[in-house]
Amino acid sequence: MIVGVSDKLWNNGRACGRRYRVRCVGPANLVRNACKTTTAAIIVTVVDYCKACTGDLNLSRGAFSRIANPDAGKVRVAYDP
Repeated sequence: MIVGVSDKLWNNGRACGRRYRVRCVGPANLVRNACKTTTAAIIVTVVDYCKACTGDLNLSRGAFSRIANPDAGKVRVAYDP
């Protein structure tokens, strides 16, 4: 599972290959049941820079759908290396 990261984490490309543990903590909009679970975490690997990201992480569809309802579009997450 892969992720693109914002300027905050990119560090001039040094973030590439870094892994993060990510879990959904709540909705970022009005979609009900946005998180599939708030306790299970996934591990993602940084493979891309996301210049247009408004958050820190841009999860791949596969990664997003493991922790959140794809219809939510956006969710709040907690993450750590």
